[in-house]
Formats: sequence, structure tokens, C-alpha cells
Amino acid sequence: MPHLIRHLAALLALMLAQFASAEEPSPRAIIEAGVAAHGGEIWLNPETLYLAGSATFYAPDSNTPRSTADDYRMWRMMDEGRTSAHGADGKVRITAKSGARLLFEVGYNGDVTWNERGLVPKAEADAFWASNFGFGIIRSALADGFTLEHAPPREFNGGMIDLVRVIDPQGQATLFGFDRESRFIRYMAFRSPRGWHERHYDDFIRLQSGWVQARQVTLFYDGVKNNTVLWREMRVGEPIDEALFDMPKTSGEDR
Repeated sequence: MPHLIRHLAALLALMLAQFASAEEPSPRAIIEAGVAAHGGEIWLNPETLYLAGSATFYAPDSNTPRSTADDYRMWRMMDEGRTSAHGADGKVRITAKSGARLLFEVGYNGDVTWNERGLVPKAEADAFWASNFGFGIIRSALADGFTLEHAPPREFNGGMIDLVRVIDPQGQATLFGFDRESRFIRYMAFRSPRGWHERHYDDFIRLQSGWVQARQVTLFYDGVKNNTVLWREMRVGEPIDEALFDMPKTSGEDR
């Protein structure tokens, strides 16, 4: 009889393990499903990305917008094989305008960071990018050197998301929340110099190429809304002149 009990217990444990496995896909399987849902190869290796729309910025001590950019644009050239989650990579330029007035501009040409006032000192630039860069690391998460962990699933904006913690080779962790039904990334979070940084992604569209883009992105720091971006125009994989990422001659004192 003890032998039969042990056998039944082992069988039950195996059945429970199989059930848990069927109900809870591995972190790797969740990311693989997310990659496929977002467009597969073109989403993994877009080379370039251009987004244009509008953005609303909030002050941390007010319930009204601080400023609104009716012309908000971002250009990106991507690096393949990214290994650092929250450092500057590739090349980027972001411009925010309200009518004809420039609200701010920031760029990184792969070597230096600049803004509308001129060159940004490296320490300041590193802190800035560490507080803003993070999403792109998901494209490297399945590579060697990365650690993937489950985090408890949670309700999010009326649905359930499965959370995966992506830890880069330097030990930096980023949480990604995948919609349980669509597998779109609805949530991202990481610790930054500005505090606990979160992003909520909404209003997804699939382009003709298969690329899936969230048209609404809201950023939070320590639970306080910082800004919401509404993207209207998206171009993926189109050529971008690399000179666009260099500091304009009108930056700094000349501006």
C-alpha cells in the first residue's frame, strides 16, 4: 500500500506539473509569441524607425498639462545585438514643437548627445538615456547572456498581462507585460535615475509590412504621469540620412 500511495503521489505531481506547464508558458515562450504578434522579423530588425504625432507633458505637482507638442517626431537608427537595456544605442533624434515654437530637441549620433542648448555632458546624457531608453532591449532578450524570469501576472486596463523580467548581461532588469490574448506589449517598467519608470501602450495598429505599433504611449515616473504620446505616422525600414542625428549648427548659443 505505501508503494501504491507513493506511485499515485508521483503520478499526481507529474499531472500537476504538466497542467502548470500547459497553463503557464515559459518566459521565453511568452517573448517568442510577443515577437510573432508584433510582426516577426521586421519587428526584431527594423533598422530604422520614424514616428510622428503629438505629445502632452505634465508637471509633477499639477493636474493640468504643462505643455503640448502638436508636432512631435522621433527618428531612430537601430543597433543590432544590443546588450545594454538602458543606455543610448544606435542613433536617435526627438523634436517637440508647439506651432512654430521649439519646446525641446535631443539627439544622439552614436558618439555624443546634444539638445537645443548644445552638447550634453556625458554623465548628464547617460542619466537622461537611462531614464528614457528601455523598450528596445526586448529585441535582444532571446540572445545569449540574457536572463528571463517570470513575474506575477496582473490585471491591466481591463485585461490580463503576463509579466516577464528581462535581465541584460550587466544585470539591468526590465519588466515587460504581454497581453494574454493578443501578446502585444501593453506595459514596460524599470528603475531609472528619475525613479520607477513605467509605460502603458495602447491603440495598436498593424502596418502593411506586418509591423505592429502602439499609437498611444503614456509614461510615468514613481506612479505620476509624465507625458502621453499619440503617434499618427509610422515608417519602418526606410532610409534616413545619418547627418540628421548630428547636432544642428543652430544649436546652443546660435539658437
